[in-house]
Amino acid sequence: MNEERSKAWKMMTSLIPFVLEYKWRATLAVLMLLAAKGATVAVPLVLKQIVDALDKANGPVLAAPIGLVLAYGALRAASSLFRELQTFIFARVRLGIMRSVSVRLLRHLHALSLRFHLDRKTGSITRDIDRGTSSISTMLNYLLFNIVPTILEVVMVSSILLAQYNWRYTLVIAVTFGFYVVFTLWVTSWRMKYRKVSNELDSKASSFAIDSLLNFETVKYFGNEKFEIDRYDAALKDYEDASIKSQGSLSFLNEGQSIAISIGVTVIMVLAAQDVAEGKMSIGDLVAVNAFLLQLFMPLGFLGTVYTILKNAFTDMERMFALLGQVPEIQDKDEAVHLKQRTGHVRFENVVFGYDKEREILHGVSFEILPGQKVAIVGPSGSGKSTVARLLFRFYDVWDGRVELDGVDVRDQAQLSVRDAIGIVPQDTVLFNETILYNISYGRLDASRDEIETAARLAHLESFIEGLPNGWDTMVGERGLKLSGGEKQRVAIARAILKNPSVLVFDEATSSLDSASEQAILGAMREVAKRHTSLTIAHRLSTIVDSDIILVMREGEIVERGSHRELLDAKGAYWQLWTLQQAEDEKGEIVQVG
Repeated sequence: MNEERSKAWKMMTSLIPFVLEYKWRATLAVLMLLAAKGATVAVPLVLKQIVDALDKANGPVLAAPIGLVLAYGALRAASSLFRELQTFIFARVRLGIMRSVSVRLLRHLHALSLRFHLDRKTGSITRDIDRGTSSISTMLNYLLFNIVPTILEVVMVSSILLAQYNWRYTLVIAVTFGFYVVFTLWVTSWRMKYRKVSNELDSKASSFAIDSLLNFETVKYFGNEKFEIDRYDAALKDYEDASIKSQGSLSFLNEGQSIAISIGVTVIMVLAAQDVAEGKMSIGDLVAVNAFLLQLFMPLGFLGTVYTILKNAFTDMERMFALLGQVPEIQDKDEAVHLKQRTGHVRFENVVFGYDKEREILHGVSFEILPGQKVAIVGPSGSGKSTVARLLFRFYDVWDGRVELDGVDVRDQAQLSVRDAIGIVPQDTVLFNETILYNISYGRLDASRDEIETAARLAHLESFIEGLPNGWDTMVGERGLKLSGGEKQRVAIARAILKNPSVLVFDEATSSLDSASEQAILGAMREVAKRHTSLTIAHRLSTIVDSDIILVMREGEIVERGSHRELLDAKGAYWQLWTLQQAEDEKGEIVQVG
């Protein structure tokens, strides 16, 4: 229990900086709240005066003091007005905080390491974010404008009853309120386990559904629609069972609260009726006490529901704050540099690295790419080729050794500075569900239309785009599924060209292209590479024969290096790969080494 309270308190205090951004508006909303409660508590007092005046009047009903009647109506109207003003004024605070937290969360997720994003489940995370941000709004609304006002009203009403009436009324209210709060806290803490299980199962079901849709083609390839639907249905069934238990415990809580309030109201009305019968109170006093009880116990009855909602909100927020608590694996140093002048000089020095401590991938890899050089890396799958590119981008930090870009260790440079200097055409190109124009311009957001069209022309995309019904405004679909593999690759090449980095990385950039397209793209890549340092990770050896240096990797080590001719003359590992591919090409098959 103490741990839960500590977590809740920590989450609430973490929101204080966001609230302070709107401190004047929040203060005004609180003042409106106080004014509304003051008017609400004053209504029974005016009502008492009206009833007593009517009780003593001998003439017609209209003989009642008109001023009191007008005051009664004005107070009720003022209470409603101030509540609405408070809601309107605070809406900007509530929605602004939700926006700020959502932006911070997305910024934090983008700052997390590649390792985190490879392990994450998109559906589960989006569900946690949605529930977490919504729960902030819920928590602020109910905490500030339900719980605090109710406590304030209890104090005000109890003070009035203690000052004007018998102390027994205040005692009954205090006992009822105390029992109510203790019962609510006890039952709510007990039932929270069902809520947590329900949330986890909800996220699990959502994850199943989104994963199956993201992998729509794979599901279709293997005819596993029924399996995916059954898996989703089973997860929803577990969620349904947990939710029913949660609802049953909520019903028990609500009934216990209702009984406590009913007993308290009955006892006070018996005392009040007795005092009226004995002449200690007037009819107006009885009406006032009854009005006070209605004002007090109606929000108190809702307080239990509010507390439950708040507990649920804290449970929902906990998963969101757990995401915010994830520490980025790769972080910039305080003194990280932003290099302005780039030459494209790359150097790996005795690099040792693995994705987990039990398995080392690279074993002392060293090589150098001089500015303007074209270097290729070849080798079988699992040899560490793609790992080299990931370390250059600083998606991970090396265990030992150094990766240098322009003479400076990438760990000493700001990550944004490193990635600004490098452009990549990945093997598996993923596009935004936007237009072709948007996806190409993503390489450099401030590029002009002429620059975008030039990049598309160099990537041999121009005629393809002109042949589309919607041209540049053609939507490419989720992850670019409306385009063929070759078309997606050419969009990626155009995007990299537009970025105009000092280092270009081609990670099997032509693997999805037919022979004619491949030759056209290779020509464009060679033209672009003349002005850049280039690193090509290749399976198809025919695409890298003009490289200045070819590195042959095997089991995390560089076993050969040299030009295409030098490596063939050496008749080592590269010669074996080349001979194998040439033999298979003659049979009309394309061999990919790896």
